[in-house]
Amino acid sequence: MIFLEKIDEIVPDATASLVETAASAALEHQSAAEDADLTVVLGDDAQLRELNMQWMGVDAPTDVLSFPSDEIDPESGNRYLGDIIISVQRAGEQARAAGHAVESELQLLVIHGVLHLMGHDHAEVSDKARMWKAQSEILVSLGLGSIEIRE
Repeated sequence: MIFLEKIDEIVPDATASLVETAASAALEHQSAAEDADLTVVLGDDAQLRELNMQWMGVDAPTDVLSFPSDEIDPESGNRYLGDIIISVQRAGEQARAAGHAVESELQLLVIHGVLHLMGHDHAEVSDKARMWKAQSEILVSLGLGSIEIRE
């Protein structure tokens, strides 16, 4: 199950639905267990800046952070993959700069976050190539093949 939290109500329900669709597509692409759970938080720059400082030691906002968990929920027995926190503000800025819709940018960031929860990384060139290939395949499956993946 995908749990979605919004820091405020500026994110329309239709966008929330696209976020859930992107997360589901990424989980399916990665052959995640059907009962796997994760949380996506649509936040703002202030929230991401605070988390980025706390966990990464970087005093600046970022677009997306992933916090893998891989625990078993004692109540449901489901595997909890972790949390993805996205700055809607940063997504908007990046979408404008790239010339596409903010909804598409949010989908890209969700996919990126899910891939991190599933063990992908992009610190090494070979790992980055695998992760970017997976992102591209998922974006194509969602009809977003024209979205450029950047660092």
